[in-house]
Amino acid sequence: MAVALWGVSAAAAQIACLDAARAGARAAARGEPQTEVRSAMLRAAPANARVALSRDETTTKVVVQAQADSPLRGLFPALKLEAQAIAATEPQSNDTGPPEDGGAPPIPTGAKKGDANVSPDE
Repeated sequence: MAVALWGVSAAAAQIACLDAARAGARAAARGEPQTEVRSAMLRAAPANARVALSRDETTTKVVVQAQADSPLRGLFPALKLEAQAIAATEPQSNDTGPPEDGGAPPIPTGAKKGDANVSPDE
């Protein structure tokens, strides 16, 4: 019975490693600060997990490693768990936020209030 429960908990820990790796890869690829990415990965990963992050202009890779200790230490070795995720690194812009006009399309020359491309508050 203990071995069966260990197997189920190891499977759950493996899924947690995979979830943490995917979330970390997506966040790092978006350009979020590395400390925030690592913190989020460690929150999602199993206890005592180790995380590694590498990023270049095109690819972001995250590896999460953990260990599932056997309840019968003398009979079964600990399972080494690992998950990795790779995401395309998104280009970073120098913008500090959305355009002042909220990103609305430009108003055509000669357009008047009530035209299809002009909002009522203009």
